[in-house]
Amino acid sequence: MTMINGDCESTPAPAYPFVAVTTQATGIHPSTGRLVSVDVLTFDEDGEIGEEYHAVLNPGGDPGPRHFHGLTHEEVAEGQRFSQVLKTLDRLLDDRTLVVHNAPRVWGFLVSEARRAMNAAARSNRSRGRGRGRGRRRRQRVGHVPKPVAIVDTLATARRQRIPLPDTRLGNLAAALGIDAPSPVATVERAQRPEHETSREINDLLIDVFFEIRDRGALAETTPGDLRADRFGLQRSHVRVDAMEAPRPHPNPGVHVPGRNLVRGMEVVVAPEVEMDPDRLIEACMKAELVYSEKLTRTTSVMVCNDTENLRGKAMHAVRKGIPLLTDTEFLDAVTRVQDRAGR
Repeated sequence: MTMINGDCESTPAPAYPFVAVTTQATGIHPSTGRLVSVDVLTFDEDGEIGEEYHAVLNPGGDPGPRHFHGLTHEEVAEGQRFSQVLKTLDRLLDDRTLVVHNAPRVWGFLVSEARRAMNAAARSNRSRGRGRGRGRRRRQRVGHVPKPVAIVDTLATARRQRIPLPDTRLGNLAAALGIDAPSPVATVERAQRPEHETSREINDLLIDVFFEIRDRGALAETTPGDLRADRFGLQRSHVRVDAMEAPRPHPNPGVHVPGRNLVRGMEVVVAPEVEMDPDRLIEACMKAELVYSEKLTRTTSVMVCNDTENLRGKAMHAVRKGIPLLTDTEFLDAVTRVQDRAGR
């Protein structure tokens, strides 16, 4: 909504209401890694492309090995600072539905880089203010954290819809959906292609996956206001981050024994392969005075996972460690009968 003379007027919907974003970075966590490229495509309900944008970014440090992101050190050195492209990204992302593959990571990097650029500009402006007697210089205005109306995560959607994936790469999801796509396996030929070509290829594929997976069922969709950074800079729900940071009011009684009640203080891990909104499961966990954990360790008491046959990832490691699995419905039923160590 916009305000004109005190009256509210609806902001007109953009002609291309969706925007697909693919990024390349120096690491997997926004708290320690930096973006080195961003590819953006706006599109409409028919899949027609509106605007195209690609930028190579110079983070000002060692970008790491080329095989990680497809760029040479020389290409990164010639790139733009994120502060130079933020206004363009704001224009492309604001008021649109952002489509990404692995939202905690991609949105986490965008937010982290935007805030870093804004903080640097604010420091520069303060120093200019202290030196007013030495001449007037223009204040830096680099932009703001982008404001999409919603964020759709194709990876989280695939997990919610229980689409089997050998790994989390977009190409594997495309193959599982029957979409003709280049193999996600790294090859010498692919490594020699320009980064802007491979990133655009991934972004085009992301749009195809979005339409196909939307037709199959509910999307994993959220809004920026529902998210905040965890200690790694990944943008996750407030419910999840609060649970990760919550104190442990009870000692861990150990591994859950199937057929018995859960006990307060037990450590619960929620696998990606659940049909319910993970936040619902995490909230139930915390209300029952259980402990939520992102990591599967030897102290884990039980894992919530709906895929109990085609085991992979966390579920596979849980079974190997002797940690029992409960489906999401089984877990919600079990938390109604949680007891303390004394059996009360």
